[in-house]
Amino acid sequence: MRAAVFDKFGPPEVLHVVHVPDPQPGPGEVRVRVLAAGVQPFDVAVRRGHMPWAKIQFPQTIGQEYAGVIDAVGEGVHEFEPGDPVLGSTMLNGAAELLCVAAENVVRKPATLDFPTAAALVAASQTASGALLELAVGAGDVLLVHAAAGSVGTVATQLARLAGASVIGTASPRNHNRLRSLGAVPLDYGEDLVRAVRDLGLQPTAALDAAGGEAIAQSVGLGIPRDRIGTIVDDKAAADHGTRVVRAGRDPKRLAHVIDLAARGELLMPVQPFPVDDIVEAHRVVESRHSDGKVVLLLAP
Repeated sequence: MRAAVFDKFGPPEVLHVVHVPDPQPGPGEVRVRVLAAGVQPFDVAVRRGHMPWAKIQFPQTIGQEYAGVIDAVGEGVHEFEPGDPVLGSTMLNGAAELLCVAAENVVRKPATLDFPTAAALVAASQTASGALLELAVGAGDVLLVHAAAGSVGTVATQLARLAGASVIGTASPRNHNRLRSLGAVPLDYGEDLVRAVRDLGLQPTAALDAAGGEAIAQSVGLGIPRDRIGTIVDDKAAADHGTRVVRAGRDPKRLAHVIDLAARGELLMPVQPFPVDDIVEAHRVVESRHSDGKVVLLLAP
C-alpha cells in the first residue's frame, strides 16, 4: 500500500509517499481502505518534532483522522463487515491507503455524508463537543469563540447555536460572511477585540479559545467567569490566568452525534481537498493557518 511518511523532523518537505507493507487486522480490529484523511495542526507539530511524548519510529507514518470502507475484519469482530463505510480516529497512520483500528472506536458513515467531509469532522467534532460539555454551554449563553472559522471553531459555533446559545466569533475579515451564515456575530482578531465585543451590547458568558495569543487575557478582561473560559491551544495562558484547558479526549459516541447532525444537513464543514501526493502543500496550508476549509487528503481517485 501507499502511505505518507517522514524520515526526520522538519518542514513540510520532509513528507513523501512510499510503498509499505499492508497491515493485517488483529483480534478485535478492522482494516479500513482509506478514501479521505484529515490533516490537523497536531500532525504539523508531530512532523516538526514538537510532540516529544509521541512514539516516533522513522520512517514514520502520519495522520489522525480517516474515512473509508472496511475491507477486512479481525477475529471476534461481528458488528462490522467488509464493505461498511466508516470513519474515526487513529494515531499516526491515517494518511495511508490501509489502516487497522479497534472496532470499538469505529463510527459508521451515513450514506448522505461524503467521505472527505466525514474525515474532516473527526477531530473537530470530538474536540468541540467535548469542550462545550466541559464549559456547560447551553440555551441563553453567549459564547465567545476565538478562531471561529477554524475547524474546531466551525463545529463549536454550530453546536452552540443548536444548543440555544448566541455566538460571537473572531476571524479574519475574509471569513466573516461564513461565520454569519453559521449564525455567529463575526469580529476581527486583535487588540481592539474587548472594545468591539462591548460595543455589540452582548455580554459573553463563556469563551472557547482555539487561537492562543491574547485570547485568554481578552476573555478575562470581558468579565467572563474564569471557570467558563477554556482553551484547546494555550496551556500556559490558562495557568497564568486561572482558566481551563478543555481537552475532553476522543469519544466515538460524541463523534457519531455530530456526524448524524452533518448527515441531516444541520451542521456544515467546508473542505479543502488535496491528493495525497500533494501532502507537502497540504501541510503548508495547515501550517499557514489560512486554509479555505478543513484540509483533507484524498487517497483514491
